[in-house]
Amino acid sequence: MFTRRNILSGLGAGAISTVLPGLSWADTINRPLAMPPLLDATDTGRFRLTAQSGKMNFLGQSKSETWGFNQTYLGPTVRMTNSGAVRAEIENTLDEAISVHWHGMIIPGDVDGGPHQPIAPGTTWAPELPVDQAQATIWYHSHIHGETARQVQKGLAGVLQLSDGLDADRGLPSTYGLDDLTLVLQDRRFDRRGRMDYSLSMPDQMMGFLGDTMVINGQVGATAVVPKGITRLRLLNGSNSRIYGLSMSDERAMHLIATDNGLLDRPIALDALTLAPGERYEVLVDFTDGNEVSLISAQSANMGMMGGGMMGGNRTSGPPFTVVPFRVDSALNAPIAALPEDLGGSRPDMDARGATQRSIALEMAMGPGMMMGRGSDRFSINGESFDMQRTDFAVQRSVLQRWSVSANMMMHPFHVHGVTFQVLTENGGAPKPQNTGWKDTILIDGRAELLMRFDQPASAELPYMFHCHILEHEDGGMMGQFTVT
Repeated sequence: MFTRRNILSGLGAGAISTVLPGLSWADTINRPLAMPPLLDATDTGRFRLTAQSGKMNFLGQSKSETWGFNQTYLGPTVRMTNSGAVRAEIENTLDEAISVHWHGMIIPGDVDGGPHQPIAPGTTWAPELPVDQAQATIWYHSHIHGETARQVQKGLAGVLQLSDGLDADRGLPSTYGLDDLTLVLQDRRFDRRGRMDYSLSMPDQMMGFLGDTMVINGQVGATAVVPKGITRLRLLNGSNSRIYGLSMSDERAMHLIATDNGLLDRPIALDALTLAPGERYEVLVDFTDGNEVSLISAQSANMGMMGGGMMGGNRTSGPPFTVVPFRVDSALNAPIAALPEDLGGSRPDMDARGATQRSIALEMAMGPGMMMGRGSDRFSINGESFDMQRTDFAVQRSVLQRWSVSANMMMHPFHVHGVTFQVLTENGGAPKPQNTGWKDTILIDGRAELLMRFDQPASAELPYMFHCHILEHEDGGMMGQFTVT
């Protein structure tokens, strides 16, 4: 979908926009980018998150009303072992119910944190998470049906690192905040007074919310400072709907080392990387030349059937924009100077013969129904909008499932709870290189075939979800639920 040619065709390096269209930044571009605070639970096997309200001044103007975990906006990076039980405590001090879904964690439905597990105001949820999976960069976010988009937009999200402690042996950068950077990518919209704004127009509701300002780790206009060596970028698309077509501004390679659910067997050199909402990728970038460079993105290509011109100025095509600039500080220690050849991870190679077949159609209303439908039924899966009381299907535990997932009218990032899957095909051909690892979220641009096996249980009372990860679509009904027995 996004290629280097698409991003820079006809443009010189000087034509790259430093901001999204329509934004004028304050003069803060040289402020160092801070990492989310690290909450390390690898030794204790327990951690605590408190959902709280606060005020955040993003643009140096007025403060915005925000939410976060343990802080004003977003949450800490929680690091835990990838094998063994972990005790979490989630306290809700807000005035409405939230939930905490462990996106990418392969755990039973009764601790998955979906919409059937609200945490009421003034209460604490204390699940024990039986973690047993490959090391990975995953994340957590609120998942209340009908309110997910707004609650995540206000800040209820954060990163999880499942770690086996062996990255140094693999030759991978592993010093948090030095050569191992966590980057939460979000686009947000601000009013004239500099306050974060989530006023939804009809196009926002139908196509998904797009902001006009890049916010990285809750900061606007900051520069990532890196050592003169190899740096690891853990990329999370925490935006409501924006799809990023990422590349480096000087065309240097990004070496893909991990997908949603773990390390690959070896690095894959890429000149462009598509990052859809909910997806995570880890890449290595070589900064040994000491030159300043930026991670840039093409404009969102998810125009839908209406096209860019009818959907408003922030949906039209345009020049690439800066996601985050990098500055090399040669005084910093650079522990890793060479790219590893063997990552010690894997790529899925399951045998699809005999797998149970299932078709999943991600659908948007057409004609008058698109504009006249209620907020919760403009979108559907297989003709049905989400119903908390309806179980869409049952899956037998440990039986291979082959899902054929299709999307109409526009691209949809598709996420399945409680599983990690293999991408068999995309539009009848081989999967894109970035989708050859273990995944739990994939951008459906036409049709994809996914192979999966559910090893954890999920009851009718606390089922797993499957849904579009454009949050306005999810809230609007493009979600289903299933049991595993």
